[in-house]
Amino acid sequence: MAVWDLSVNVEELGEEAPPLKISVTSDLHIGGVILKIVEKTEIKKDWSDHALWWEQKQQWLLKPAWTLDKCGIHADARLYLTPQHKPLRLVLPNLLTLRLRVCFSSPVFRTVIGICKLLNIRHPEELSLLRPVEEKKKKKQKGDEEEVLLKNVINDCSVLMSIISRISPRGSIKYLSIYLSIYLSIYLCCSSVLRWLDSSRSLLQQGVKEGDKLILRFKYYSFHDLAPQFDAVRLTQLYEQAKWAILLEEIDCTEEEMMLFAALQYHIGKVSTTEQLVASCPAMDDLDSALQCLEVKMEAETSSVKPYSYLHRPKKQTLKKYKQFWFTFKDTSISYYKSKEESCKEPIQQMNLKGCEVAPDVSVAAQKFCIRLLIPEPEGMNEVYLRCDNEQQYSKWMAASRLASKGKTLADASYSSEVQSIQSFLAMQKTTPGNKTVQSDESINTHSLVSPRYQKKYKPKQLTPRILEAHQNVAQLSLTEAILKFLQIWQALPDFGLSYFVVRFKGCRKDEVLGIANNRLIRIDLSVEDVVKTWRYNTMRQWNVNWDIKQVAIEFNGNVNIAFSCVTADCKIVHEYIGGYIFMSTRSREQNDTLNEELFHKLTGGHEAL
Repeated sequence: MAVWDLSVNVEELGEEAPPLKISVTSDLHIGGVILKIVEKTEIKKDWSDHALWWEQKQQWLLKPAWTLDKCGIHADARLYLTPQHKPLRLVLPNLLTLRLRVCFSSPVFRTVIGICKLLNIRHPEELSLLRPVEEKKKKKQKGDEEEVLLKNVINDCSVLMSIISRISPRGSIKYLSIYLSIYLSIYLCCSSVLRWLDSSRSLLQQGVKEGDKLILRFKYYSFHDLAPQFDAVRLTQLYEQAKWAILLEEIDCTEEEMMLFAALQYHIGKVSTTEQLVASCPAMDDLDSALQCLEVKMEAETSSVKPYSYLHRPKKQTLKKYKQFWFTFKDTSISYYKSKEESCKEPIQQMNLKGCEVAPDVSVAAQKFCIRLLIPEPEGMNEVYLRCDNEQQYSKWMAASRLASKGKTLADASYSSEVQSIQSFLAMQKTTPGNKTVQSDESINTHSLVSPRYQKKYKPKQLTPRILEAHQNVAQLSLTEAILKFLQIWQALPDFGLSYFVVRFKGCRKDEVLGIANNRLIRIDLSVEDVVKTWRYNTMRQWNVNWDIKQVAIEFNGNVNIAFSCVTADCKIVHEYIGGYIFMSTRSREQNDTLNEELFHKLTGGHEAL
């Protein structure tokens, strides 16, 4: 077989050093190539971590038994012998930057597993890496800086306006501020979504270099088996990510909820100087993992709720008018009647809440206890409001509605704890009547505890007493309990865990928004500013991607098919989100220590339907 020269750059020789030339044959295996290179360098060191990088193909040659001919390497190939593990600057959710040696040759999924093992974070499949926001180049002259900033603002606004005009061609000024505010929120969420690295490709394949900065974040909002005795680091970093999501207004919350979040942050900051995360605490009772071991059998008659409540069906440009009915809640359905006496007859209507969207509409101070339901129907989503008389009634109905949306009944073991959790949350928002003497704290930094919206709305001297008043309801919590309570309230927010993409559905002429959550997909029409359809993963039969036209197609039960192309992201990112959440749902307590990496890549890799 003919002998030919192969040029290889060796990192240890320096960037300016010429490539080494070795004589090879096409049947020489990759391991033999590396051995020849090492011998020619005459450098005595441990080369076991080194591998060949093929620059033109942007791929690692990691199979030492493969021959040059099998790899398709010829004399014109540009190869580099380089370490597989390199330094990387890693920004954690608490904004701490670490310098770690990580694997640049493995898929990002496996690299994250290695990082989490170093940091003692369980369930690394929930995290991933994303690129930091690109920093704008600054000019020396102040005027030049302002000019660059102005150009960036004008450019961003022009992009937004072009998309808005495609969403709504009406162009009326009165709609402009509405669309702009909605889209800005979506735009901020999409900007972070776009920066996620591909889990199936290596760092070097995605242009990451030695010493670059990447961000470690929880990507999938499906937190499996949270246990303080094992998850001190995981809980701390999850709390930090949740805190910054609220402070940066990546997720919306009410004013009362913001004051409670601020009070919990203030409390956590105080007790963290004297306490550490401990193994056991009463808040563990609220965790789903503890409830999976319970089994409660209830008779059908005892698994129904029967109070008078108020019903409202919203219509455009009308005030909310509620009508009183007698309601029963059985299994996953709500039925309502004109009165209690007529409950033995056929109901006026029965609504199955399985797969519906459930959102609170509550103000403890105003004694407002409403539940907003978006119930899926063939033609779209049916919006219904339920108004309860008091917090006890609200807690039971809210708990029942949340369980029903997941296909669970009132006989489920988690019903009682769900009711208690909601009541506990409402109690935290209560103010203490007659207690006007709230202990002041001059050192409290209100700007670090609330989002910019409330920094503009209130002065620090107005925020401080409100935060301290809310703090009275959480002051007795331990550090572990406070962090778990913060996460619990965060996860109960209506928009929790949603990642947004601007897409165009097949057959539609306007762009819409697709929200991807841990258990469902939601379709948002910006022209009506609301959810118009929800699809649950447990009704999904299969999905695939047409990589030629960049279109995602999904089939659900009942012969329901949807297809869409992505406007603000590569369809691979959307595919990985959906496949990743399907993978998260396959985890079980019995398989805590084993991670099926092959299944993850099969679901997220992009070329096969489920």
